[in-house]
Amino acid sequence: MRAPTESPSFLTTRRGKLTLALLCLVAFLDFADASIVNVALPTIQHELGLSVSTLQWITSGYLLTYGGLMLLGGRLADLLGRRRVLIVGTLLVGVASATGGLAETSGVLIGARFAQGVGAALMLPAALSILTTSFREGSDRTTALSMWGGTAGLSSAAGVFLGGVLTQGPGWRWVFYVNTPVSLLVLIAVPLLVPDDRRNEIRGGFDVFGTALATSGLMLLVYGLVKAPEFGWGDSRTIAQLGVAVALLIGFVLNEQRTGDPLVPLAIFRIKGLAAANLTHLTLAAGMLAMFFFVTLYMQEVLGYGEFEAGVAYLPISLTVGAVAGVTSKFIAKTGTRPLIVGGSMVSGIGLIWLSRIPTDGSYLVDLLPAMVFMSIGMGVVFVANTTAANAGVPGEQAGLAAALLNTGQQIGGALGLAVLTAIATSHTTSRLTAGHAPIEAMNSGFQLALLVGGIITVCAAAIGLWTANSRGEDAKRAASSAEIVAA
Repeated sequence: MRAPTESPSFLTTRRGKLTLALLCLVAFLDFADASIVNVALPTIQHELGLSVSTLQWITSGYLLTYGGLMLLGGRLADLLGRRRVLIVGTLLVGVASATGGLAETSGVLIGARFAQGVGAALMLPAALSILTTSFREGSDRTTALSMWGGTAGLSSAAGVFLGGVLTQGPGWRWVFYVNTPVSLLVLIAVPLLVPDDRRNEIRGGFDVFGTALATSGLMLLVYGLVKAPEFGWGDSRTIAQLGVAVALLIGFVLNEQRTGDPLVPLAIFRIKGLAAANLTHLTLAAGMLAMFFFVTLYMQEVLGYGEFEAGVAYLPISLTVGAVAGVTSKFIAKTGTRPLIVGGSMVSGIGLIWLSRIPTDGSYLVDLLPAMVFMSIGMGVVFVANTTAANAGVPGEQAGLAAALLNTGQQIGGALGLAVLTAIATSHTTSRLTAGHAPIEAMNSGFQLALLVGGIITVCAAAIGLWTANSRGEDAKRAASSAEIVAA
């Protein structure tokens, strides 16, 4: 008697491949938006006549709402339906991007960036939770998460590349305009590919007080970190902002322990390796993502590159991360995620330390390209492996929350790393100027120290990675046992 043939996995179907491509497109759009404007900032400042303090809110405004509202976005996706929340977030990003491109004043432009961040905070956890619940089989889910993790690593470099190309070409407004047709494509494709998971009624209540504590605490934390280099770490405003943020977040944790319908059920952290994976992601972002800021400044301020040259310089990173991400999923099934997280963190950290040797008379081919490619190999591995580990064993009904926790860690880590490393670079540059060094040498010395510290922080992520889950894609069994843990 012939054995029954197994039905093909969802990923091997045309619909499955299109669904994965759509969700990775959403991830690319949101992650790239955090870096695509960086190269365009000097041009925007000149054309709109903005002060430096006003200009920084074009970047910080997005980061503030994106990181601050991520937990809320993830919880709404779990409660109200992931497809619905993804559509609302995408619509908001598309409209806000068109508004930003049309802006003639700083107020309209910064307001558009705040709105973009709100939309992204809804889109990203909804999309990642759709991915983790759509691709249930072990190998399918591992491959899908690998593609998502690779997209996360790829998009930061690609954002800088696209920002330079668009600013030098059709103009800085296209840094915003480009999002609108992409958002329209997503809005058309989501109803065709993603089943409607709308809840007819919400089970239990909604933690309004906890939501207020978490959102205000996270937003104030990001704001305090963003403004710390400007005010100074010892300034009373910085101390007050960070102190109140910590107090609000402590109050949030206490509230979650007592309420019957928490925004973040703390039992989710009983899932093995989940907390470690989130902390690893935060540490990686703190050490690694600031690299794009300092290397871009180095290329433009020290080497004299224009927007187009600075953008194109990141193309090898994008290609390397994409290629490495494509093969990492195959190693996950053999080695598990933990060795890849540790190894990828080490490689990325060493690459940043290598980059910290950049001289004032540097050459792209000699001093930048080899170290950037080496670092991007580790980046492609670690983002894929840690994203997989952070979602391993998470029950479907909490997929949005798990996605929000991971990406909140990335945004907080990025803000923290940029704030700390900028303060280090600025302080070191000032001390070198005081000692009589030439301005360009003093500035470059600050960049070197910031990259060195960033590399050390990234290497430290390898130690935290030792406590993450060593998933090989056996998600179905782990999810079932984890659901029992969370329900306990």
